[in-house]
Amino acid sequence: MIRSAADLYEARSATRTASPASVTLLHGALFLTILVSPFVLVEPSPYEVACALLALACLVAGVRFDRKLLPLAALLLIFNLGGLLTLVLPRHDASGRDAAIYVAVSFYLAMTAVVYACLFSEDSLRRLIIMRRAYFIAAFIASLVGIGGYFGYLPGAALYDRARSTFKDPNVFGPFLVLPLVLLLQTIISPAMRPRHLILFGVLAFALLLSFSRGAWAHFLLSAAIVLVLTFLTAPNIRTRLRLVVLSAVGVIGLTTLVAGALSVGSLSEMFQQRAKLTQSYDVGSGGRFGLQEKAVEAVLENPAGMGPFQFARVYGGQQHNAYFQAFLVYGWIGGLAYVLLVVLTIMIGFRQSIVATPWQPYLIAALGTFCGEAFESFVVDTDHWRHYFLALGLVWGLAAASMNETARNLRANGGRFR
Repeated sequence: MIRSAADLYEARSATRTASPASVTLLHGALFLTILVSPFVLVEPSPYEVACALLALACLVAGVRFDRKLLPLAALLLIFNLGGLLTLVLPRHDASGRDAAIYVAVSFYLAMTAVVYACLFSEDSLRRLIIMRRAYFIAAFIASLVGIGGYFGYLPGAALYDRARSTFKDPNVFGPFLVLPLVLLLQTIISPAMRPRHLILFGVLAFALLLSFSRGAWAHFLLSAAIVLVLTFLTAPNIRTRLRLVVLSAVGVIGLTTLVAGALSVGSLSEMFQQRAKLTQSYDVGSGGRFGLQEKAVEAVLENPAGMGPFQFARVYGGQQHNAYFQAFLVYGWIGGLAYVLLVVLTIMIGFRQSIVATPWQPYLIAALGTFCGEAFESFVVDTDHWRHYFLALGLVWGLAAASMNETARNLRANGGRFR
């Protein structure tokens, strides 16, 4: 991809005061952080250590905090302060230490989103390429581990006859694969497509299927649809749009063929039929997911200060599996409102800036599509501690800030007039 003059200026200005050694350290830390992101079977995981190194490398390299990121930082701070306040609530069990750890993890993950936003708001394209390569490698390794685990070659890499790879839960493994899948989808429908992209897409898509996560399947379909629609709407000419439509149709046929071929295996077909049902046994009934979500509404209204971590499950006998209820129940009304506002504002800013023509526009579209999918999936699962959720969040804000800066530079270069 050829950089624009504005992007080259941005890269030079961003690294003008940084030494070559500090830039190398920064890029190496970014690559390492994304590379180890799927290895989260133990806590603290290698990812937490790598994120700390990445934050330190940002300081050494002089990565700046763009004031356009203030809403992100402020809302994340308010959200987490709500969780901190719940620690002083009276407790009827001995979970105080676990609750403190939970809130600390929330603060830490929020910090990673701000770090990513700062990182990708300048010298964006070069850092995005590093992130993309590392994510492809990480997702490919995690997919192979998940596939091997599902077929019994790697004990511990499957759970309840579902691939979980190096994650604790298949419902986290599946969504982790969505961002690289939509990035590959963008490449496949572009002139830059190569056979290796098709092979990698097939491996990741097969691993996603074997996670048998209904939420992850819906997440991918929604994210892919948003990416394709935005790519179509922002295409430079009719010829490109026609090519996009044709290749998208071919892609749908190819993906359908891949899934149909995989489901021809008896055990896969049986598992798919079971998991493809709209509701499972643990979804219905008074103690099921949806029943607990009804109780969560009452609990939210009765506890404006929140209940704190793990308290809803202790009182009602199970988790409500809804990140929005989780925000109000754990972080209180103040934290919950900040969380909802953050999600809405992220989507609004992402859509607004995704139509701005920049060298990193495809990445912003991919990050936005992924974030929208995770925001949708948050209605049926707790995503407030998903590491890749905060990566997508930081990507949207960082690239949106970069796009705003690009627009401002173009205005100055053209005497205040749009080109």
